[in-house]
Amino acid sequence: MSTLGIVLTVLLFGVLIFIHEFGHFITAKLSGVKVNEFALGMGPVIWKTRKKDTQYALRLLPIGGFVSMEGEDEESEEEGSFSKARVWNKIWIVTAGALMNLLLGFLLLVIVVSQQNAIGTTTVARFEDGASSSQMLQVDDKILKINGSAIHIDYDIIYTMMRDSDGAVDMVVLRDGQKLELTGVPFSTEEMEDGTVTTTLDFKVYGKEKTVGGVLRQAFFYTGTVAKLVWTSLIDIVTGKFGINQLSGPVGVASAVGEASSMGLTSFLMLAAFITINLGVFNLLPIPALDGGRLLFLLIEAVRGKPVNPKYEGYVHALGFVLLFGLMIVVTFNDIVRLFRG
Repeated sequence: MSTLGIVLTVLLFGVLIFIHEFGHFITAKLSGVKVNEFALGMGPVIWKTRKKDTQYALRLLPIGGFVSMEGEDEESEEEGSFSKARVWNKIWIVTAGALMNLLLGFLLLVIVVSQQNAIGTTTVARFEDGASSSQMLQVDDKILKINGSAIHIDYDIIYTMMRDSDGAVDMVVLRDGQKLELTGVPFSTEEMEDGTVTTTLDFKVYGKEKTVGGVLRQAFFYTGTVAKLVWTSLIDIVTGKFGINQLSGPVGVASAVGEASSMGLTSFLMLAAFITINLGVFNLLPIPALDGGRLLFLLIEAVRGKPVNPKYEGYVHALGFVLLFGLMIVVTFNDIVRLFRG
């Protein structure tokens, strides 16, 4: 792990957290909710200024940030209180941070795709020597589905194949204008360093000329596929397919950022897009202390017509924070162990 990786990671997370908190901040302002403080960083204040009712601050530790709204965690009778806002405005405010992360990820992927020489399609162009899939696939087959999942872009092919482990893939292709269902298309498999088995591609797809619409479409579906990858990875951990020791924390991220930066700007932006989309999706999970946990309580409020007692909600979020902090300690420990093992 290099010094450059550490510096870039701090700067990257500073930007991502700023974008996230700005989403909460601007929607709170637009909803008429009073914002007491908009801070980047945690710990002691090293710089601050006040404009109208809001204090803007930089804090010493570059590990997060926050938007402090009036009545956010307790009842408040003051005008502009979050607790007194309409429930749908509160839902908008709570989800805006994660949505800003997803939007940033999309914009970063627009830049990445626009730097490519061509846009990848889902149509088979050629096979590698000895490709087993050529027994059933043909050149010019347009892949529509793999194992029941719709294929929109070339990255969808990589993603779905990566999740297959038995080397026999069901496909729907468009061949000579006709849809064909291919059952058990054979591929080779490969065991990864972590012990998981994945199916490997043995063909290349055509590229097509870049257009503005094509770049936006590619980036849009790329964002969706990365978001889906985050969800399915979490499900794999919960179901035991992957172990918690395969998660990475700040140390692992810093190492990856340093490696990506050494490979060039495009690789760095790709990783940055993946991280910000990851943050957006993870924050929307219905876990106490996360935005998704707060969203769950707001949805309950929308159904009941009245909020859950703030005291009890606070207990739940406090427990969630403790569990998340414990998880962070575990993954950071695993990162350090991997670092020393090389």
